[in-house]
Amino acid sequence: MTSITDVTLAFRKFSPRLLNVAALAVAACVLSSAQSLPQVHLDASGLGPRPIEELTGTTIARHYALAWRDMAGALESGRVEGLSEEFTGFARDRLVRRIGEQNQLGVHVRIVDHGHQLKAVFYSTDGSAMQLFDQAQLEIQTFDGNKLIDTQNATQEYMVLMTPGADRWYVRDLEEASAKTF
Repeated sequence: MTSITDVTLAFRKFSPRLLNVAALAVAACVLSSAQSLPQVHLDASGLGPRPIEELTGTTIARHYALAWRDMAGALESGRVEGLSEEFTGFARDRLVRRIGEQNQLGVHVRIVDHGHQLKAVFYSTDGSAMQLFDQAQLEIQTFDGNKLIDTQNATQEYMVLMTPGADRWYVRDLEEASAKTF
């Protein structure tokens, strides 16, 4: 068994430059994984009938970002296995169906996500559901194989229903909404 002293002595044998390069590599990996999540800003001012706790708001924003990251990956790869546990219910069913339709047509979609402005509009008194509206800045690229056939830059509006689970908030429903809703 190796002691901490042995490990420390082994590290001292490496040149300081090599250790600096290793530290930079680790930092780059941490930054790239953090940057892979889209920016999500949650506005819960005026929320009713129950106010939102700060930790709950942070958790919702993070799980919503994870859901969009995983959805973008699944749409681009055409694989349902890429979906995380962030989707459930109607949202998951629609997404699985959309990926199947894409695969039948031989196309795939790449989403370049430029961020989301979430507005919480309803939080149930028992904490079992939250309704949000999302204004997402997206670039949607459609490919036929490797050939780009369409690009759309737009603000997309979505109605979102999220529900809590044991250790996360789930996207239960995600539907395009009219701009009049905002």
